[in-house]
Formats: sequence, C-alpha cells, structure tokens
Amino acid sequence: MGGMPGDPGTPTRDELLAAYALPDRGAPRLRMNFVSSADGAVVLQGRSGTLGGATDRLLMQVLRTLADVILVGAGTVRVEGYGGTAVSESDAAWRVARGLPPQPGLAVVSRALDLEPGHPFFAEAVVRPVVVTCADSPAGRREELAEVADVLVCGEETVDLTATRAAFADCGWTQTLCEGGPHLFGALLDAGLVDEVCLTLAPRFVGGAARRIVQGAAEADRRFALAGALSDDDGFVFLRYATR
Repeated sequence: MGGMPGDPGTPTRDELLAAYALPDRGAPRLRMNFVSSADGAVVLQGRSGTLGGATDRLLMQVLRTLADVILVGAGTVRVEGYGGTAVSESDAAWRVARGLPPQPGLAVVSRALDLEPGHPFFAEAVVRPVVVTCADSPAGRREELAEVADVLVCGEETVDLTATRAAFADCGWTQTLCEGGPHLFGALLDAGLVDEVCLTLAPRFVGGAARRIVQGAAEADRRFALAGALSDDDGFVFLRYATR
C-alpha cells in the first residue's frame, strides 16, 4: 500500500476502500473531501479538478461509494460543472453487496436557488437529487426545481445545516460526503458539523490569489487528529483528519 514519501507504490481501489472504511454506519458522520496545492490554493485555472491526479480521482469515487449522500454547494455545482456523479458498476455492486442502494444520494445547498432545472446536476442524475434551501428562498424557483428534484426546506432566512443533517438522518442518510465548496465548508465548521476532512495535497505551488479550502468561517482553533496518511507515485499526499 502506498505510504508516506519514500514508501513506494500507489494505493489501489481496494486499499483506499480499506483505508477510508466506515467502522459504524449507524453513527452520523460528515466527511469533507478537498484537494489543495502545497501552497494552499483550492483552484488552478479556476477549477479544483485541475489540481488533482489519477489517485485523487480514484479516491473521490471511493468516498462516494462509501457515502449515503453527496452534498455540494450551488456555487461548486456551477463552477465545477457537476453532473453524472454516478459511481461505476463495480462500485454499485460493492454497495449492493453490503446492503446499500446502488447509488448514493445527491444534494445541493442553495439559498438563492440560482440553478436552472436543465443543469446537468439534475438532467444527468441517476437518482433524484435533493435541493436543500430555506423558507425565504424564491417560491417560484422552488416550484420549478421541484419538477426535477425533491426540495427540502431547512431554516427560515438561511439554510439551517444542523436541521439538514437531521433531515438526512430521517431519510436514512447517516454518512454524508461534502465536496465543497469553501463557503459551505466554512459554514459547516462554524456549525460544528464536520467529523472528518479528507485532504489531498497536490505537489504544486500555484501562487496567485487562489482561495483556501475554507472561506467565511470565524477564526478558531479547531483541532483535528491525523487519522491516516497515504501517498502515490506522482507525489500526491492523502491526509485524513478526524475530530478528537
């Protein structure tokens, strides 16, 4: 198995499944998955996907395979061109063999609901997506999106992320994988809802004015424990942090 630099080998899918395994699916858990350059940039040429590599993409699929629901912010959906997030046939079979639905759920958080019903996020989804919003969101747009997704209202003026997590649990979704963006990560940190952070460090130094993986959160000393570390032959490092 791939280890820290100096340890040869790139981790395989099965090794990643073992390294990121969930010991208790009944206990609610929210995982963040992010890639960052070595100097802290969250994007390169405007997109986070440009920073990644083959193992990072494989890890994303593994984390999706392990999750009950994939959660993402509306801004990330627009920037990254989300659509077609289905896991592969082999990953779907792995899930079914363990009593899970073939595909994880898919949810987007948006207060303004500035997503078109024809967006690939909805049009290419293999399971009916969920839109998480608040009561003050535009009623007309809620009706439009209700044609292509289940609309979940959590909170009044802003989206209540604690209520969102509880609503997911009511749906049987205890294992949430959040893929960003940075403002959603910040809001989840402020709400004390992040249990794990899966961080890929790319061997790149980007410079420029790129943002960090967390935006908008109040400054605080939120200490996590290092729960795992791997590397691959391309120089990427894969860190897993868990709340103490």
